[in-house]
Amino acid sequence: MTQLPFADRVEAGRLLAAELVTHKLQGNVIVVALPRGGLPVGLEVAKAFGAPLDVVIVRKLGVPWQPELAMGAIASGSFQTLDEELIRALRIPRQEIDAVVARESAEVARREKL
Repeated sequence: MTQLPFADRVEAGRLLAAELVTHKLQGNVIVVALPRGGLPVGLEVAKAFGAPLDVVIVRKLGVPWQPELAMGAIASGSFQTLDEELIRALRIPRQEIDAVVARESAEVARREKL
């Protein structure tokens, strides 16, 4: 098993915050975290800066016949990015891309509601 340089995500957040404080960030700071694993880290950073913490829900857009292979991603706020080169190389039809986007968008909306 790999030995990590921190005990858990809370400690990782404290270590990250300590490092970021040394960079003397200018202006207002807002910390954005990804749910589950990123929240404990983000919370510690937000505490260190006295900054607000927000969450962004992100979902991978998997290739229809190989869902672990990402052809793009979507996130809260209607953000979407596609790997056009991969889509062209695999000749993924637009209607299949749209179906994956619709399914994952519904999941983003469900998670945001929670």
